[in-house]
Amino acid sequence: MPGPSSAEEPWPVRTVSRLIGDWVARLGTVWVEGQVTGLSRRPGASVAFVTLRDPAADVSLTMTATPAILDAAETPLAEGQQVVVHAKPSWYLSRGTLSLQAVEIRAVGLGALLARLERLRALLAQEGLFAPERKRPLPFLPRVVGLVCGRESDAEHDVVENARRRWAAVRFEIREVPVQGPYAVTSVIDALASLDRHPEVDVIVVARGGGDVQELLPFSDEALLRAVAATRTPVVSAIGHEQHTPLLDLVADRRASTPTDAGKIVVPDVAEEQQRILALRRAAWRCVAQRIEREQAFLNAARSRPVLADPHREVDRRAAEVVGLSERARRVVAHRLDQESRDVTTALARVTALSPKATLDRGYAVVQRPDGGVVTSAAGVEPGTDLAVRLADGALDVTVSAART
Repeated sequence: MPGPSSAEEPWPVRTVSRLIGDWVARLGTVWVEGQVTGLSRRPGASVAFVTLRDPAADVSLTMTATPAILDAAETPLAEGQQVVVHAKPSWYLSRGTLSLQAVEIRAVGLGALLARLERLRALLAQEGLFAPERKRPLPFLPRVVGLVCGRESDAEHDVVENARRRWAAVRFEIREVPVQGPYAVTSVIDALASLDRHPEVDVIVVARGGGDVQELLPFSDEALLRAVAATRTPVVSAIGHEQHTPLLDLVADRRASTPTDAGKIVVPDVAEEQQRILALRRAAWRCVAQRIEREQAFLNAARSRPVLADPHREVDRRAAEVVGLSERARRVVAHRLDQESRDVTTALARVTALSPKATLDRGYAVVQRPDGGVVTSAAGVEPGTDLAVRLADGALDVTVSAART
């Protein structure tokens, strides 16, 4: 074991590679599970090269196997097949690469696949990825429908044609990718991410035709399921036929039993919407007509009332009342004036009778001093005093020549 490395005493590359090889050698044999993505077997060659891939982590390793080991496998190896390998890791010092030397190869059976899918289903359900409350509603009329499907597949045709039959103006943004095999998962994930970033895509459809359990395995892959759960755009799963239930159906916001059904789900039917609009217009017309009838009945009832049936009659009645009150007021005022006139005449007669002028009219006179005082006694007047004598029709200025008592 070399001493500690430092900037002054670094390890050579060969030393690092040798140390890695020593650590790998201590691993011994291990059981490895992966997906076959490449198989190179030449006739007469003593070694075949197989590429094993982990779809969830997108990690690959090269494996070598003798023809005898390949022939001893239960089923012939094929790309996309899930296998379990008993192998010894080997580190190639000169190339700095890791490979596996196969000792035994087993194909993953259907029972094991289903059991693994059930465990994954339970895990994702516990995390809440299947919960109804996280399902997003689909838009009524999407601006653009994103479609992930196989190249020139029947699923693409079914989705597009059925959607256009329902809504001829629907627009699609299509991503054609492998939908089975070793690269299906990463391709579908990349297509989903691309459509999710598209500013006009309002819903994404993932469509594939039917197939057996192994062919539909990519749509139960954990990485793909988590990618669907992380999208901002609602996702419709249209995988296989009615009897197929990949885990994508549970994670997606909406499940379509077939690609044909997906075309009917993502857009409304023009004919149905026209019928619905027609029914709403008829209902609105009935409501308006009923309201008009109610208001017309109210107006008819109001017009039948006496005050509106002959409005002049009330005016004439009130005018007659005004005339009667005016006549009554006139009579009362005239009577009151007559009475007051008689009272004034009586009072005037009394005042006239008591007035000094009446006395003067009878020949009497009022004698006043210059200061206006009335002379009531001759004893108080000196001879030569100027006095004023007021008569009924005037006054006389006189001078007293003598006073007699």
